[in-house]
Amino acid sequence: MKLVRFGAFGEERPGLVDGNGVVRDLGGIVADLDGATLSPEGLERLRAIDPSTLPAAPAGARLGACVTRPGHFVAVGLNYADHAAEAGMPLPTEPVLFSKAPNCIVGPHDDIVQPKGSTKLDWEVELGIVIGSRARYVKETDAMRHIAGFCLANDVSERGFQIERNGQWIKGKSCETFGPLGPFLVTPDEIADVQNLPLWLDVNGEPRQRGTTARMIFPVAILISYISQFMVLEPGDVVITGTPPGVGLGMKPPRYLQPGDVVTLGIEGLGEQRQKVVAFSG
Repeated sequence: MKLVRFGAFGEERPGLVDGNGVVRDLGGIVADLDGATLSPEGLERLRAIDPSTLPAAPAGARLGACVTRPGHFVAVGLNYADHAAEAGMPLPTEPVLFSKAPNCIVGPHDDIVQPKGSTKLDWEVELGIVIGSRARYVKETDAMRHIAGFCLANDVSERGFQIERNGQWIKGKSCETFGPLGPFLVTPDEIADVQNLPLWLDVNGEPRQRGTTARMIFPVAILISYISQFMVLEPGDVVITGTPPGVGLGMKPPRYLQPGDVVTLGIEGLGEQRQKVVAFSG
């Protein structure tokens, strides 16, 4: 299944994409794409629905993030060897974990707002994991059954805040709009091999990132098992899994996003995103 959320920001409704690509309204069936809906029992209930019996979403409706606000928004750093090399950092011997503020999550085509004081705004295409069942001290061999689905993510980053401001990476990773997710949450049965998915990202139509999840240092199953040793992951939580090379920080000289720039990105089977960078105006 491909699940979506559509409607105005803060007023999104849950939806299901039918076989013809039409978004069908699930609002009469479930309240939202939350932990209860994304549990194994919740997903089985949705699979039993004939999409043709559901009303279509309004044509041209905005797509929101493909999950409601999670309790945890966990990110993995330096999980591609070639990205670690471009960042000038050693390969990690264990997964590098940090958090993004859950309220930075936005829809796949919403604007990226350059925050106050930002001069090093960067991009990172990533595979996202959405948890479907409670993960606590999970074995690697059992990890995949705790996943409700996968999605496309842009781990928007402010490198000055992240690296130069004497603190954890969360400072440069959590500004508003720094977490575009979607367009779809795709259930695992639709992905033949999550460790063999091409990823790409362009800025203003110029290729920047090209990679594949086959290059992950720590694959999905290892990440879920590892993270669950340090925190309990609940249904609806989101984990993003690292980025391939080609970020602005790694260019020589570095190149960063400016207002007016347009970022497009995608992962095979998980759809595409498009964001315009705008200056903070609050």
